Amino acid sequence: MVTNHTLSELARQFLALHHGPKPLVLPNAWDVASARIFEEAGFPAIGTTSAGIANSLGYPDGQRISRAEMLGVVRRIADAVNIPVTADMESGYGASPEEIAETAREVLAAGAVGMNLEDMSGAHPPSLADLSSQTDRISAVVEAAEKTGVPFVLNARTDIFLAALGPPETRLARTVERLNAYAAAGARCLFAPGVKDKETIAQLARAVRGPLNVLATVGTPPVHELEALGVTRVSLGSGAMRATLSLLTRMARELRDEGTFSSMNDGAITYAETNRLFER
Repeated sequence: MVTNHTLSELARQFLALHHGPKPLVLPNAWDVASARIFEEAGFPAIGTTSAGIANSLGYPDGQRISRAEMLGVVRRIADAVNIPVTADMESGYGASPEEIAETAREVLAAGAVGMNLEDMSGAHPPSLADLSSQTDRISAVVEAAEKTGVPFVLNARTDIFLAALGPPETRLARTVERLNAYAAAGARCLFAPGVKDKETIAQLARAVRGPLNVLATVGTPPVHELEALGVTRVSLGSGAMRATLSLLTRMARELRDEGTFSSMNDGAITYAETNRLFER
């Protein structure tokens, strides 16, 4: 059973990784198998991917999966590894600060020591949450975590770039405004997915008042360049899960069209190696 002492130690480890000499490269798992593979590869911490977990359970992304189902997978992952886990909880599964704070308490109860919180509203079409309301939610999460004594790592995210919201020339300034407001409310890491060009990344890293997290996707500079630009944390999001589905797609088409097994067998982990991942 995970105790508060264990959670506190994992949280301290995780927080320290945001202030180390190198960027924290954070792979995102969607089940125990992917989490164990990332741990075996030597990563010092793992995040979960909300899209990956939702898709693996038959839901589209976008907070369509229930909080209980999401946390059930987070708990399985946290129980299966010995390194810190942070949970992608989308927009927090609630509207009021207290509802978001309850999500944070449940994340801790599941054994995770951090949480992503988006600022997109549930409106259609999607729009940014009111800034004051979002900072209230962040403050509520921080207050709830402080009462547990665990140095919880809240990663506050704004989707201005990812969702291409507003005129392009306004996005940098609006992102900086929001992320700095989130830092002032107590967020320990600041997430700006959708930013790929070096100049914008460098400007963000200089302007935000806290560790900057970017999302690795097509066109993202490699880690050593991101380090030089001032990035602190690099997440994979659903990228690894989608790459895995791509392999399955190639395997299925080869089997259907040619009746051969190369895509399945070439470089595959063995049965024995797979079982060993779970012999703990």
